Amino acid sequence: MKSRKMMLTLAAMMLASTTALAGCGGNNEGGNANAPKNETNNTGGSAAGEANAGGEDEAKLDPAKLKVYMIGGPQRDLPQVQDEMNKYLTEKINATVDITMIDWGDYSKRMQVITTSGENFDIAFTSSWAFDYLPNATRGAFMPINDLLDKYGQGIKENLDPRFLSGSQIDGKNYAVPVNKELASQWVWRFNKQYVDKYKIDVTKIRTLEDMEPYLKQIKESEPADITPLAVPKGFKPYVPFDFLLGDEFPVGINLSDKEGKYVNILESAELKSSLATIRKYYQAGYLRKDVATLDGIDNIKTGKWFADREQTQPYADLGWSRSAGYDIVSNPMQDPVIFTGSATGAMHAISANSKNPERAMMFLNLLNTDPYLRNLINYGIEGTHYKKLSDNVIEDLPAMKDGFQMPGFALGNLFLTYLHKEDPADKWDAFKKFNDSAIVAPSFGFNFNPDPVKTEVASISAIVKEFYPSIMTGSVDPDEYLPKAIEKLKAAGLDKVIAEAQKQYDAWKAANGK
Repeated sequence: MKSRKMMLTLAAMMLASTTALAGCGGNNEGGNANAPKNETNNTGGSAAGEANAGGEDEAKLDPAKLKVYMIGGPQRDLPQVQDEMNKYLTEKINATVDITMIDWGDYSKRMQVITTSGENFDIAFTSSWAFDYLPNATRGAFMPINDLLDKYGQGIKENLDPRFLSGSQIDGKNYAVPVNKELASQWVWRFNKQYVDKYKIDVTKIRTLEDMEPYLKQIKESEPADITPLAVPKGFKPYVPFDFLLGDEFPVGINLSDKEGKYVNILESAELKSSLATIRKYYQAGYLRKDVATLDGIDNIKTGKWFADREQTQPYADLGWSRSAGYDIVSNPMQDPVIFTGSATGAMHAISANSKNPERAMMFLNLLNTDPYLRNLINYGIEGTHYKKLSDNVIEDLPAMKDGFQMPGFALGNLFLTYLHKEDPADKWDAFKKFNDSAIVAPSFGFNFNPDPVKTEVASISAIVKEFYPSIMTGSVDPDEYLPKAIEKLKAAGLDKVIAEAQKQYDAWKAANGK
């Protein structure tokens, strides 16, 4: 889904060492929850894991070597950790793993080449934003796993919020195992706390883009010119309350307040037009960088020269952001949490259609989702080398972790089995559950649009969006002049045809599912 790809990828890259964000997270903040005591134990065993071989005696299984592709930067100590994993996996399911890390920006392209070539691999990371789950599943790159889940993945089904599996189904079939983590999606304004304290700002009063104005003005007038009041890159888009068809870089969606569920052109919505007028005013006032329309990324967290930006959140995210930055960051919600289809597919593991060992692959995935020892080994490395335990489920990083083993925790399996850091609140698991339970469910949750009937139009529209969005959405040009031009060009490319096809498929899906 083109929408959250850029945002989530940037978030994941930025937070890879400290937070387990959704649409975007990582290693150190991956230690975020107590494992449920009735389902797991901290000795490497697992009640659910006892069925990891589908009731089969691992001694009777032939040896298997699983080829696994994961997203994230290369890790110096991965071979050392993998050796420890393989000792354990040989005992548990008579299998070993060969893990290849592919860097964030290269992952999707590399995996497309690998799958197109017909390579015999077993497991790969997939999501709504990298190595796209929906198109790859529908074109046959992934194996349907419903039967495998029933026989070898019972622990997954027992531990995973059922909305992950229902929300990621395609025509009633599952093609990947979602990571058990935050399910809801929520944007927040983030603030550099030194300026919050300096000007005694009550951030709880800042929710909408319009609410930001007096504070941005104060920073602009009172601080040096190199302090950016609103620090955002060219991928910024004002928040609007829509359930996007193909993400927020594609201008089709359903208003979250629309009980009828009608797809519309979001560029014609009153909500977006109002926000574009506001962001244009902010740009002209100098609250954003003048080069924002060409900024692929922004280093505000590293430099500290900023007042506000925006990000997707999770429980206690402020702690992770602050730990990563080395200074205090606070936040306030822009919107209530929502569960989208893309939320359920934000981080997943698929079994390749060309796998020679799909049963053993599912056994391995079952262990990643039920076995605390294995899950923490792949997340944090080796006890005594990469971290030291302060108690049964609380750890402290050692220098070797920072230098050689910073794995993206959100992309590795059941996040709720990972150890806490000493700075993490003891109730983090409960907070995640409350966060998920508090969310509203988007109208199209579970609906996966098939763009094939309008793939030419979708491609043309996506190209036009890339042409117009960076300047329009950041206020770099006058929306009264450029928005009508964009709409005219999009309609000529077939936008109305796409809306009609989306509505047709959505109505059929609702009828078939009793919605």
